[in-house]
Amino acid sequence: MKHSLTLACAALLLIGCAKQTQPTINYNVDKFYDLEVLRYDVPDFDQLTLQQKKLVYYLSEAALQGRDILYDQNCRYNLAIRRLCESIYINYPDRQDPQFLLLEKYLKRVWFSNGIHHHYSADKFLPECSREWFVEAAKPYCSDDLDTLVTVMFDPAVMPKRTNQAAGEDLLLTSANNYYQGLTQSEAEAWYAAHRDDSDEPLWVGLNARLVKDADGRIVERTYRVGGLYSAALERVVYWLEKARDVAENDRQRLVIDRLIDFNRTGDLRTFNEYAIAWVQDLDSRVDFVNGFTETYGDPLGITGSWESMVNFKNLEATRRTTVLADNAQWFEDNSPTDPAYKKEQVRGVSAKVINAAILAGDCYPSTPIGINLPNANWIRREYGSKSVTIQNITDAYDKAAQGNGFNEEFMLSDAEVRLARTYGALTDNCHTDLHECLGHGSGKLLPGVSKDALREHASTIEEARADLFGLYYIADPKMVELGILPDDEAYKAEYYRQMMNGAMTQLVRIEPGKDIEEAHMRNRQLIAHWVLAHADADRPEVEIIERDGKHYMRVNDYPGLRRLYGRLLAIIQQVTSTGDYDQAKDLVETYAVRVNQDLHREMLERYQRLNLAPYKGFVNPVYTPVTDADGTITDIRVSYTEGYVEQHLRYSRDYSPLPTYN
Repeated sequence: MKHSLTLACAALLLIGCAKQTQPTINYNVDKFYDLEVLRYDVPDFDQLTLQQKKLVYYLSEAALQGRDILYDQNCRYNLAIRRLCESIYINYPDRQDPQFLLLEKYLKRVWFSNGIHHHYSADKFLPECSREWFVEAAKPYCSDDLDTLVTVMFDPAVMPKRTNQAAGEDLLLTSANNYYQGLTQSEAEAWYAAHRDDSDEPLWVGLNARLVKDADGRIVERTYRVGGLYSAALERVVYWLEKARDVAENDRQRLVIDRLIDFNRTGDLRTFNEYAIAWVQDLDSRVDFVNGFTETYGDPLGITGSWESMVNFKNLEATRRTTVLADNAQWFEDNSPTDPAYKKEQVRGVSAKVINAAILAGDCYPSTPIGINLPNANWIRREYGSKSVTIQNITDAYDKAAQGNGFNEEFMLSDAEVRLARTYGALTDNCHTDLHECLGHGSGKLLPGVSKDALREHASTIEEARADLFGLYYIADPKMVELGILPDDEAYKAEYYRQMMNGAMTQLVRIEPGKDIEEAHMRNRQLIAHWVLAHADADRPEVEIIERDGKHYMRVNDYPGLRRLYGRLLAIIQQVTSTGDYDQAKDLVETYAVRVNQDLHREMLERYQRLNLAPYKGFVNPVYTPVTDADGTITDIRVSYTEGYVEQHLRYSRDYSPLPTYN
């Protein structure tokens, strides 16, 4: 599970996060539409051994080789459109033609979203250049399917949504993504129900396969593997994983890489389970990675994994904070406000660390989470534990890029809340991420016989809400001060105010006027905020939205009371999860998480636009270059931070694009 960065986090004036080790880096790279591209540095890379540096380099190459897979998963026309637009961009003679400049903006957006649909809202965005100009510019590079591509690009009614989550609609027929071909939602759900593995160590059926209805009307799986779907990319992934295997830090890590290689070659889900278990047990390696078909947010049914990768290494100093939480995991589980029947009697294998990201790829690039908790299989969590990470150098990059932007002063109620954010914001935001990833996702249990798929399309929203609420409830607990994680009993208030303000108000700037909320993380945050507001005391509300001088603000009147409300909702969400109560999950999501107050939405957009801020941020990667001696032996890996956004994506399309246009 990923912990995505909230809008308020990106805009907060975070103080004292991680020390700046590369003062000459320009963190702000590019800005277009509602997007801003940043740069992150990789502190302490020079302190790694040569073997560890080579491992980072090889794993990074394996990560980047999967880039085309995500494009194709997001929409079957994405690769064709990206390649066509890139051909025009590279070869068009008049670089100042206004139509060309509009195409350039569109292409930048395609790169950011890994396709033609917005990376967060999943709505299709349209080119601003004229259709006629584009057709003439594209003719030298496209023949038979140009009419189709132009229709897909320019017609707002064609494939309008990458991943549709609207209640009452067929989520497969109305989604443009490429996880299914020729199936209705009911057909896919029936197929999954017939093939579900209910054993004690179940296989994640559908994780690495596309469901397709063939010419005879039969539903078949096309498995992602060498020799199967996406073979050309996975062959290259395996090539670089084999090189990484040879420089693994220890036998445990070598086993992890071996199992992942085997899984990519065979597509066997039993091998995937072996890989996941070996990965979660590799606790001694400093370098670590995620690579492959992992998170299921992109699938309307929440079953098939999208391609993603992140290579990282442990931030030794900051990891002390998360180690304390992991060592006390059983205390947090035992003292949760949830029903004892839903608690784990024995919390196993919780490990947590703070990392520096070294490369982002697939569904982690350009937009990336700030925390990750894996594996997602509940039975592996129960029996073997999980790994949780907070990505320190990413939050640090957000901090450096956001300092002094005026967000807090505009949206926070008073100087008191601004001072809270300035004093404690960086620490409490990181601590909430730690609690969310390290303990929240790993807490609780499913009752016997409850399927991991029981909540269906609402599973991601409910799970993110459960982890967020766990973190919110405990960040205010005296235990956090006792453990030395927070300095005093005032610090948590910064996170409480930020979460309520963002969940109910400021995150709305990410939504187009007239739209509802569909992305799981945004639904989670609004569900929590709106449920709390609806259940606050009618006479003396713990928290409320007030109006002052024509503007709306969040006001917290009773912070301990707000904590009690978080605890009540956590108990409800855990019950829904543990019992697989689909109807209650649906009611919670549809009542609190989806609909938008249009008047408040307009106000948030107007106030935000006056600040000239971009609500979404992503990154360019550093570039790793091997240094060799006369014999070709690698003697060092050099890291640089000068590659631009356009330059990087054109290079990636040149060097990491092995798939055919249609798959």
